[in-house]
This record gives sequence, structure tokens and C-alpha cells, in this order.
Amino acid sequence: MSRGGLRRVVVTGLGAVTPLGIGVKRTWQRLIAGHCGITSTRDLGSEFVNLPSQVAGIVPKGLKADGCWTASEHVTPTEIRQAALFAQYGLAASAEALEDAGFKDGKSLDPDMTGVCFGSGIGNLSDLYETSIAYNAAKNYRKIHPLFVPRILINLGAGHLSMRYGFRGPNHTATTACTTGAHSIGDAMRFIQLGDADIMLAGGAESCIHPVAIGGFARSRSLATDFNETPERSSRPFDRDRAGFVIGEGASILVLEELEHAQRRNAKIYAELAGYGCSADAHHLTAPRDNGSGALQAMRKALKHAQVEPAKIDYINAHATSTALGDAAENTAIKSLMMNDDGVTRTSDINVSSTKGAVGHLLGAAGAVEALFSVLALSESVMPPTLNLQNQTAGFDCNYAAGEAQHRNIDIALTNSFGFGGTNASLCFRKIQDVR
Repeated sequence: MSRGGLRRVVVTGLGAVTPLGIGVKRTWQRLIAGHCGITSTRDLGSEFVNLPSQVAGIVPKGLKADGCWTASEHVTPTEIRQAALFAQYGLAASAEALEDAGFKDGKSLDPDMTGVCFGSGIGNLSDLYETSIAYNAAKNYRKIHPLFVPRILINLGAGHLSMRYGFRGPNHTATTACTTGAHSIGDAMRFIQLGDADIMLAGGAESCIHPVAIGGFARSRSLATDFNETPERSSRPFDRDRAGFVIGEGASILVLEELEHAQRRNAKIYAELAGYGCSADAHHLTAPRDNGSGALQAMRKALKHAQVEPAKIDYINAHATSTALGDAAENTAIKSLMMNDDGVTRTSDINVSSTKGAVGHLLGAAGAVEALFSVLALSESVMPPTLNLQNQTAGFDCNYAAGEAQHRNIDIALTNSFGFGGTNASLCFRKIQDVR
């Protein structure tokens, strides 16, 4: 069952908390229907009103039965007290993913061969801010909560997952800005391939809808500011009028499993995770190289790992955050990847979409959420839409599923994630095949 001497890895469970709702089914149905989870931040408090960007992809608050978030319906009182919100989102997504995989409450698993690879880009900014204000005002260390340090450590997201279920396998945290979710899934894949685990919970989470985060990104001129009156129009991947990303929050968890382990228990297999590629731009704090060479290298490495030729790719879930430079660089990289031997790119046959038009940019959770979307695109044979793509300009001439989902056979999909500092990752998923 191995390929190239490495054990094969498949996806057998999915869980999600997103601006489109709680749960994979609700999120996916709304995504494919063209709904948008981006709303105004003005109702969050007066401190948000004077910020340049007043839109965000916010997890809807309310009852679980309505597809909304109430912490007490997903986590225990102890977890509410001890875990930051990003970790709570991860706990909710993991519960759904484990049940989907047939391991409700973590039962029937070998704890020594089950691990967690889960990260966040920013983590618990709220506690950092509030504690700093309280300490500065009193100059008294007793104003610092005893759980302050555990609540701000990003690796405690993975820690809470392992503690809830008693998983004693690899416990690993990536924190690589907006590439975190993809790196977490790729690293988890390698733990399984090398025999360190049979099953891994893998993904990312973010919960930093906070005036300091929004203000900081606004100061770096990264955020959309032109659509405060029409939030649903603010995230515009590949569009002529794109002018910055929309910050979002949520979490996604994938259950990754060694192929033979999954087959022995007759598990439902969504897809095979066949390839993982990483690279660095080595160029700039926040901007990619114009030619997208770092992104191109990550995609090529993922395909080499998967033993897949570029021509076989049926769908690419782009990182495309709705920034002028980032979208253009990735678009160039994708077209370079798909270049034919004769040097001609048949761009109309290149199927690309960005789901950030629907949920915004979930930072450390983005790669995990978009990996989940890519897996479902394979499983459900549908290409998610790129919302708000109304005006394509020169060079943006691929098929982006503008405004509407497209039903098509998808056997192989790539998903890209890129982060500040020039860190890049690409994951290659395919329908399960060659099982003997």
C-alpha cells in the first residue's frame, strides 16, 4: 500500500466552525449556494467604529441548533475557563471530525498512535491586550490571571485536544502566519507516513476579531476599507476592484488516517492526501515576489511528492486573499505551473477559485478550512464559487467559477496557503485510487 516507501494517508473525518456557520454540512451548503459570512463589525463595540476596515468574517453567535456558536454547547465549563476562544473552536471542530470518522468522543482509538497537529497564527490576542491594560493600570502582578500564560500559548490548542481525548501520539503546533493550517495538515501527514502515528487530528483555528488586530493590519495597508457599507462585497479575490483582505475567524479539523488502518475498519474515505510542498519567498516581510516563484515552487513540490503531472490537476483552491499583489502573483504562479510543453497556457481550462469571498481570510485557520473545501470539492464533484468576481482584467483569464459553483468531475485538487515572511505551502488531494 505504500508509495515511494512511505505509508499512504487519507482523510476520513471533517469538522468546521466558520463564518458560514457551525458544522461542515451547513458551511458547505451555504458556500456552494453562494452565501457570504462576512458582516459589519460595528455592532461589536464602539472601539470598532473608527477603524478603517469595519468588516469581518465572524462566526455567528446563537444556538447550535441554528448553526451558531454558544460555547457551553461545545466545550465544558473547565475548557471555557482554561482555553482561549481559538482553542474552543478547535475543540468543537475536532468533536465533529472524530464523530464523522466513526470515533465519537475519541473512542476505539489507540491513544499512543493518535496525535494532534493544530496551530494558530495569532492566537489569544484578547487576553494579551486585556491583561496588559490591567497590569499597566495597577502595576501589580496580581492583576494577571493564574491561567494567563496557558491561555495565550498557541500550542495549548493542540494540548487541549490531546487532553480531552487522551491522545498520547505526536502533539505538534505550527504557527506560520496564514500558512499555519496547511503546514499543520502537511506535517501531520508526515507523522503518519513515517509511522509515528496511525491517526492525526490536523488543522488550525483563529479568533482575533479585535480592534488591535484590525488596526494593525490596517496600518500595514492589508485590509479592505472600501466596502464598509456593503460587507458582503468586501472580499473580492481576483477582481479588478480588490483592495485588501477581510479578517475572519473559525477553525477546521481533518482526521488523517493511514490507508490500511482506514480500510480495515471500512471507513468512509473522502480523499487521499497525496502531496505536500513547502517553500520560502526569501523576499519581503509582507509581499510576494511579483512572479509568484515561491508559490510555484511549493505547488511543484506538492505535485512531485504526489507523483502527479500538472496537466492532471482538475481544481486549485487558491490562497487569493483579495489583495492586489498577492492575487496577481498567485495567478501568475498557477498559470506558470499549468504551462504546456509547447509554452502555451490554455487558461480557460485552468479551474481556480478562492473561497475567501465567502468567509474572508481566516489567517491561521485559512489553510485548514480551504483544505476541507478542497476535499469536499473532490468528494462532491463541485467547484466552489469565487464571490464578487465581477470585473476580470488582463492576465486574469482562468476559469474562476465567478459567482456560481460549477459541477464538474474533480479527481485531483491543489490548495495553496501563503503567509507573511514569505512562507508557502501547497497540499495535493486526490480521489482514492490504486488500492490493491
